[in-house]
Amino acid sequence: MKKVQIVIDQDFKVGEIDQRIYGSFIEHLGRAVYEGIYQPESPFADEQGFRKDTLELVKELQVPIVRYPGGNFVSGFCWEDSVGPKEERPSRVDLAWSVVETNQFGLNEFCDWTKKANSDVMMAVNLGTRGIADALNVLEYCNFKGGTKYSELRKQHGYEEPHKIRTWCLGNEMDGPWQTGHKSAEEYARLATETGKAMKAMDADIELVACGSSHSHMPTFGDWEATILEEGYDVIDYISMHQYYGNQENDSKSFLANSVDLDQFITNVVAICDYVKGKKHSDKTINISLDEWNVWYHSNEQDKLLEKWVQKPHQLEDIYNFEDALLVGSMLITILRHADRVKMACMAQLVNVIAPIMTSDTGAWRQTIFYPYLHAATMGKGTVLNTLVKSPTYTCEKFGEVPCVDCVVVDNDKENELVVFAVNKDMEEDITFSMDLRQFASYEIKEHIVMHHDDLKAVNTEANPDEVKPAQGTGAAIDGTSLNVVLPSLSWNVIRLAK
Repeated sequence: MKKVQIVIDQDFKVGEIDQRIYGSFIEHLGRAVYEGIYQPESPFADEQGFRKDTLELVKELQVPIVRYPGGNFVSGFCWEDSVGPKEERPSRVDLAWSVVETNQFGLNEFCDWTKKANSDVMMAVNLGTRGIADALNVLEYCNFKGGTKYSELRKQHGYEEPHKIRTWCLGNEMDGPWQTGHKSAEEYARLATETGKAMKAMDADIELVACGSSHSHMPTFGDWEATILEEGYDVIDYISMHQYYGNQENDSKSFLANSVDLDQFITNVVAICDYVKGKKHSDKTINISLDEWNVWYHSNEQDKLLEKWVQKPHQLEDIYNFEDALLVGSMLITILRHADRVKMACMAQLVNVIAPIMTSDTGAWRQTIFYPYLHAATMGKGTVLNTLVKSPTYTCEKFGEVPCVDCVVVDNDKENELVVFAVNKDMEEDITFSMDLRQFASYEIKEHIVMHHDDLKAVNTEANPDEVKPAQGTGAAIDGTSLNVVLPSLSWNVIRLAK
């Protein structure tokens, strides 16, 4: 049997985990808002029209922060259309997704919903069709206590206290030609910097996220980041990254190896940030907000057939299979391995649209990708240890030779727990896993969670919501000073050790 050896040292630490890396994303897109988190006519709706079944699943995930209202949608968003009496709110054409937006759910409703979901808000401002003045207006509406035009307007709308939103995105994917108001790096750098300066002059406590590249293979990648950072280094706090992966070629070996690309993408962006830091002789460190990431490809063809200019179409509704969950697990491991610099991340999205949660008029259920997200968010707390993985490899067409096993170890000293996350990507063989525990001699195995299915294409549906789900593993043991366990072929694993 193949073997993988894990080497850790309690003093060799990557960094503290910022829980915001387990964030998510709600955009006015498809059924993410309408029929996802908000459906007043549903029997599952509460007094505000929020779906209680969806809220329970979101709270199960313990999502710490949710990005809103987009995404591409934000580049045409008129925020003031989404507040005030609903009967006075206008419907608008949304160029991003070729639909009609009714604005029956808006900024204040979202802030109310996040409170019920126990989440914070990551708010994006429109730098596509709007600019500095509009960003200041919405910041004043959300964060100013009172005595001004927009803070008093908020009070008239029933919100006496400010929302106190701390995290703000300066636009969305402005490097993309598909974006309404797409700009060159120089154009965006100037606008984002001046907008950020003005916003911080109004509220010095906010954090700002500037747009980085929309994916790792954008033709402007690298130059884009350097230009934005050189212009706005003193103003911005994070640079964003977005990355989606698909398996259009039905090459599972290459698909599961995409975490290699994500790892390199993060490494490259960190290098650019630190290049600009050195060039400016700055003491400030720019960190990363990976505020869109997921698997996305299943719905591409069916979305081409959708009728335009309708409301809440079934858009971007990927039905995730078991191999998608394995890659999501590997992506979470990759994010954790960069916990020193990736301080926020948003799985895109949260409900119905490329999402871990799906709804219908008769219920809500967990997709396959729900489970690795759940395990990481609820158990991946504390300090990431520098995890050396001595793994056998396999060969794939896209990346050549890649490790069979992805793994990271988290030391949760507050709970006296050591948590191991691991994915075995070998298509055929189980792999024997061993990890030296001499520095953790008083720890015992608390549980081994394993998710495996014989069919890589297996999915969860409303009729069969538990087709793919985790189970308790067997056979994990501590032999002397070594943790030993067999990782089944094609499996997601969580091993918890307790002191």
